Amino acid sequence: MKNKKINIHFLGAAGTVTGSKYLVDTGDRKILIDCGLFQGLKELRLKNWEYPPVNVGDIDAVLLTHGHMDHTGYLPRLVKQGFNGPIYGTNPTLDIAKIILNDSAKIQEQEAERANKEGYSKHSPAEPLYDLKDVEKTIPHFKGIPQSQWILLFDGIRARFQYNGHILGATYIELDVHGKRFVFSGDIGRTNDLLLYPPLKPKKADVLFIESTYGGRFHPDEIEALPHIEKLVNDTINRDGSLFVPSFSVERAQLMMLIFWKLLKEKKIPRVQMIMDSPMGANVLELFHRTRDWHRLEDNECDEMCSHFTVVSSYRETMEIRTDNKPKIVIAGSGMLTGGRMLNYLETQAQNPNNTLLFVGYQAEGTRGRKLLEGEKELKVYGKWVPFKMQVAEIEGLSAHADHAELMDWMDSIKNKPERIFIIHGEKESAEALQKGIKETYGWDAEIPQLYTIEEIE
Repeated sequence: MKNKKINIHFLGAAGTVTGSKYLVDTGDRKILIDCGLFQGLKELRLKNWEYPPVNVGDIDAVLLTHGHMDHTGYLPRLVKQGFNGPIYGTNPTLDIAKIILNDSAKIQEQEAERANKEGYSKHSPAEPLYDLKDVEKTIPHFKGIPQSQWILLFDGIRARFQYNGHILGATYIELDVHGKRFVFSGDIGRTNDLLLYPPLKPKKADVLFIESTYGGRFHPDEIEALPHIEKLVNDTINRDGSLFVPSFSVERAQLMMLIFWKLLKEKKIPRVQMIMDSPMGANVLELFHRTRDWHRLEDNECDEMCSHFTVVSSYRETMEIRTDNKPKIVIAGSGMLTGGRMLNYLETQAQNPNNTLLFVGYQAEGTRGRKLLEGEKELKVYGKWVPFKMQVAEIEGLSAHADHAELMDWMDSIKNKPERIFIIHGEKESAEALQKGIKETYGWDAEIPQLYTIEEIE
């Protein structure tokens, strides 16, 4: 081993949930685990425009745990800043990343154009963080990796991607650096997910990086959420309103489609128009057909479910549907209302108290979703303040993230005592709750690193 010390740079999702980026500097190689976008609080979002505090051109490779925006959304910026190495991930992860990055670039281009036309941006001209051309330059770096197989990255450095639930293609990553094992949890899925299999568990970890999104919090089972959803749909339709579900287009949108389809099939909810408005979600549905070994859905189920939904991909169609006040169910991105088609619906529908806005996933601090859950009565959409009078509901059992008990359980197969444990991807309270849980259950000390700190591993 040429260099004894390994430095870890916490470039994102440290002391916060979004922007996952961890640089492993072995002295002769620099490997970035995840490359996510900061979302939520303005001071975090502004960091997306800054150059990271490392020399991007020196990074040898990027390894992706999964395709979500807060784990892949910064890739086009990284390439723009001079990164020129391979970007490794499972095939579904890379497929999802392509879909997400193209969608994100398109939305940013449209929003910049609209801001310039309507003059509501402080910047003149308003510009996207990256555009479709930047995404086009990023995709050729993608390199698909099979799950559960060791891949030699460099001399003395190998990696393995292990099934992790959460979304299609999601994995935790084991990185062996000259005999020392680093385990990056990525986002850990649920034990009893209606769509996905339970996550695998690591058996060894010398240095462990564990997510803490729901540290200290406990979800009911997904199946227990069904009666609540049934009641919400019926109450909303009975008062002549529509149910709007902001949803992450990858996996959660498909889960919600599955739930509404099952309720309809069992005649537990009335037959109203059901809309899945997301070009990205439509592409992911196609992906479900191509990735049979990653999820529980049979092809015929997938087809039958889709036949009950109007899948909207054109923006023009969205603009027509959003002014129609007939009761309906609408699933649209984005899950935390940080952008996407759902904002178009809320621009015209937020003032109708008969409507319901149902949150089914994590709402990061500073996002529109979190603010509405906390009781905000106004919503800023495309530079305008819109009065918000809809009913608001949240069902936590449908989160794609492991809860506290599942996070603790995920670690129970680790045979050795890790030398260092870093709690990442969580707000302060959640990270501290997980830190306490790890100490009480395993007797292990865990650290909560802050953004841009560098930790030395002997």
